[in-house]
Amino acid sequence: MPPRQVNIAVIGTGGVGTAFISQLETLSKRLASAPSPTSLNLVLLARSTKMLFNDFTPLSFTNWTSTLSSSTTPTPSPSDLASLLSKSKDPIILVDNTSSQELADTYPLILQKGIHIATASKKAFSARTTWNAIQSASANNGHTGGGYIYHESSVGAGLPILTTIHDLVDTGDRVTKIEGVFSGTMSFLFNSFQPVPGAGTGVPFSAAVREAKEKGYTEPDPRDDLNGLDVARKLTILARLVGVDVESPTSFEVQSLIPKELESAGSADEFLARLPEYDGKMKAYETTAKAMGGVVRYVGKIDVAKGEVRCLLEIFKVDHPIAALKGSDNIVSIYTERYGANPLIIQGAGAGAEVTAMGVTADVLRILRALH
Repeated sequence: MPPRQVNIAVIGTGGVGTAFISQLETLSKRLASAPSPTSLNLVLLARSTKMLFNDFTPLSFTNWTSTLSSSTTPTPSPSDLASLLSKSKDPIILVDNTSSQELADTYPLILQKGIHIATASKKAFSARTTWNAIQSASANNGHTGGGYIYHESSVGAGLPILTTIHDLVDTGDRVTKIEGVFSGTMSFLFNSFQPVPGAGTGVPFSAAVREAKEKGYTEPDPRDDLNGLDVARKLTILARLVGVDVESPTSFEVQSLIPKELESAGSADEFLARLPEYDGKMKAYETTAKAMGGVVRYVGKIDVAKGEVRCLLEIFKVDHPIAALKGSDNIVSIYTERYGANPLIIQGAGAGAEVTAMGVTADVLRILRALH
């Protein structure tokens, strides 16, 4: 029996995109030799300005970086991309490794054309209108002719957070509360700023921010992490899964860690240069936490019964699992009726190209299983 043919179009070739392409190459070799073989054909590669595409002829995994760099074919608009991909004679999966709002807003159209999506982007799942349109267009919800969409890495990189919550809800359990550290950036910052006793000496908050930026844990402008909206977007996604109606990431309490005086700083460099002036404000949190026998951490919380979602600084005793996190790890505690007072805890690396790409690759596999 000839192998099943599935085409893959990859948008975004940065850190996550490059890691995904490497994982895709390994996966394609494994599936090609499976008892029921599948040929995963990489047919399109694109970044913001350039594209590789040859009428659905498979591209080589060898030297794709230099080949893409020398391409003179411009990347089409998201709507034109959807029209292009819809011409595929075989099932096609769009892998979005970007943070493009324009592309995310086009997901409903892409799904309506029968194109499947695997993505790490949070943008499409934050605004209620786009979220609702995706639900209406996707095969996940029984839309005939629609594409499947999976986005495990939109929350917790490669950690199985969305899959676990879907399984809990779909099997009849009721989630009552979720809390945890949902940002690898915030995790690193506070583990550096106020480690638990015996785990090292803390540094001023501004120094922790600068180190995080140097290690590549923050966005190019750290304010895009410190404003709390990254965590808020993830909480918005989770809240909807457990039945809490959330309008948007700005419709509930989100504590920003940006001093008001620095919100209008002209650049990231200016912000970092002036941030030490405000270390005293964060030092006060540390002093209070220490007096209470705890440490301060930035957490997200969902209380299903109250319909309440919050992102804020909170103090935890040093023996609490959230306090004991290391590096840029995430931890999510899921309280349900079945699990009672002891939550189901998911913990591990919440940032990094390889683990984020792993979540996207797993989503490709979920789509392949759904297509059988």
